[in-house]
Amino acid sequence: MSTPPAFKRLPRAVREQQMLDAAVKVFSRRGFHAASMDEIAEDAGISKPMVYAYLGTKEELFVACLHREGTRMMQAIAGAAAPDLPADVRLWRGLKAFFGFVGAHRDGWAVLYRQARGEQPFAGELASMRARMVEVVAGMLDHALRAEGREISAVDLEVVAYALVGAAESLADWLADHPEADPEKTATRMMNVAWQGAGQLLHGVVWLPATD
Repeated sequence: MSTPPAFKRLPRAVREQQMLDAAVKVFSRRGFHAASMDEIAEDAGISKPMVYAYLGTKEELFVACLHREGTRMMQAIAGAAAPDLPADVRLWRGLKAFFGFVGAHRDGWAVLYRQARGEQPFAGELASMRARMVEVVAGMLDHALRAEGREISAVDLEVVAYALVGAAESLADWLADHPEADPEKTATRMMNVAWQGAGQLLHGVVWLPATD
């Protein structure tokens, strides 16, 4: 008589990643409100009570997805943009890593950028992630300016950083809808738009409205 196969118990960390993978896909497809814990559990191949036991309520699970995808994105950018590189190379590598993340994790981007921003308290989580990204970009520009022997006001620096991050987010959202698009070419397009302005800024060239 044959014996049934023994159930292989997976480590908790592995099981949690399976749940998060399934949750990101379901939230991306359905949106937060329409997504069900039953569907997430089915996609993960586990029971619904186990999802609750490991990651809590649907709200807590959604926040866990935001944190994981946001951390992955920030780690990819930080790992690519080493501080000892020239400013343009740092920005290029950071953009390439950012768009590469979006291209490889379109469901994760949908959860981060589309599902979270219109829902409280998730919009606050997204705002915190964006603020960290702005801080990274502002720090990079400030470092480059100081290397050129120049400084600009903290407000101007923050405004430029917000403009760059906002433009990159919008283009990333376009990329998420165009699976045929090449993330690296998209990063090149963004670099050409961004660096023309940032490069001029580094050399003290600013546009001012004409006086009447």
